[in-house]
Amino acid sequence: MPRHILLAAALLAGTALGAEANTFRWANDGDVNSMDPYARNETFLLSFNANIYEPLVRRNRQLQVEPALAARWEQVSPTVWRFHLRDGVKFSDGTPLTADDVLFSYERARGPGSNITAVFASVKEVRVVSPAVVEFETHRPNPIFLEEITGWGIMSRAWAERNNAQRTADLTQRAENFATRNAMGTGPFVLVSREPDRRTVLAPNPNWWDRPEHNLTRVEFNVIANDATRVAALISNEVDMVYTVPPQDTDRLSRTQGIRIHQQAELRTIYLGMDQSRDELLKSDVRGRNPFRDVRVRRAMQLAIDNDAIVRTVMRGQARATGLMVGPGVNGHTEALDTAVRPRPNVDQARRLLAEAGYPNGFSVGMDCPNDRYVNDEAICTATVAMLARIGIRVQLNAQTRARYFAEILAPRYNTSFFMLGWTPTTYDAHNALFNLMGTRDGTRGVFNSGGYSNPRFDTLVDQIAVETDRTRRQALMDEAMRLHAEEVGHIPLHQQVVIWAARQNITLQQLADNFFPLRFVRVGQ
Repeated sequence: MPRHILLAAALLAGTALGAEANTFRWANDGDVNSMDPYARNETFLLSFNANIYEPLVRRNRQLQVEPALAARWEQVSPTVWRFHLRDGVKFSDGTPLTADDVLFSYERARGPGSNITAVFASVKEVRVVSPAVVEFETHRPNPIFLEEITGWGIMSRAWAERNNAQRTADLTQRAENFATRNAMGTGPFVLVSREPDRRTVLAPNPNWWDRPEHNLTRVEFNVIANDATRVAALISNEVDMVYTVPPQDTDRLSRTQGIRIHQQAELRTIYLGMDQSRDELLKSDVRGRNPFRDVRVRRAMQLAIDNDAIVRTVMRGQARATGLMVGPGVNGHTEALDTAVRPRPNVDQARRLLAEAGYPNGFSVGMDCPNDRYVNDEAICTATVAMLARIGIRVQLNAQTRARYFAEILAPRYNTSFFMLGWTPTTYDAHNALFNLMGTRDGTRGVFNSGGYSNPRFDTLVDQIAVETDRTRRQALMDEAMRLHAEEVGHIPLHQQVVIWAARQNITLQQLADNFFPLRFVRVGQ
């Protein structure tokens, strides 16, 4: 067993003997999939690993940017950001944090296998000025650069090189290396043990540089895929908190003595994507052409799908139907545009559009969907299948665990024809979604554009938004880009889901609109 895990176990045992043991047990329907903080740009993985790996700047309880590993920073020019590292910070193996570790983490995050390359799309160069000072130079002024790096955890060059983990193991290829199942950061917790798809145990980092707000002595994360079993575990006191609460169980849990429901609107948008890049779909009975390249087909699908009905019946009212790929709380969203671009469902019109496009009898297509990632994800896809059947589009649903699902749709040449996905802009700015989800794929832009939507005018707008510092002008550019994407039905937005957690009454925690779960804010009471 690695030295840092043995040390953590010993520290955990010592803490339990010397003070009251406060074990926090929580559950989710799916696993983290990797301990590598660059393995996947996915909220749950980033959130979990943020308890071990820390960024230069982080978000506080109000989601505002504050110092973390960087004690301070300044802009020495419109394109150069200089960060001064905090004194005395050490990785949990005792190695001091230096600017070289920041440079290494940047190179690793930009390198093969990494799924967070888009974070640094605006970065031209990273320079070590001194052991405690590092500079980032961007290609052009970037008004949201700090917001873009809040989820980027810093890794140790020495640890990675010692364990042959200099590169990120590519999850889309189901690859692994030492960093997949082991971790060593500067954060408030250290990894004690890792059992994929079952249990992961953390312990407090006794040498953490910050003042702990938590009172935990042990954290047990459990994977409980079945909804009923997960809820039963909370009611029977086998776990203290459930991260994913099925909407159908919310009322029941709210009436259960000793349990508290935590809920608020989430920044995540759930949406559907279609392969618009291939000449022929991978999973369809249409030969020699791609129906999704015709905007009339995409518009017909949008008109057939009743967002409000999905919110009402599948989500039990715990979501907000949307016409845009970003929702309230994200800078750039406006209610007026959201309402203007969302059409009312119209099955007759949808059938006419399909006929005009040359598909009077519809067609068949496969749909990829996760069954353990988003709230009621498989049920949403099942409802979509039924709605599209009304206009003659016959959908074969393939629902699978997130590990398999993401490996398919996030592969460099995405292996999907039709899919459901969710996205939270980590910058809380619309540019993040425009750039990552809708921009033309070029290796950095559009990394998560798994349908291949592409429009040169749209890309030009996104580039302009990235550097525009006048707020009024920037909003106008975002409005134009979002309206253009909506008119072309580049994707089909469905809703913003509500974050619903449930915990024992004696658990104090901080629920955030980005669905991150920082353990440093958790306390166990009596």
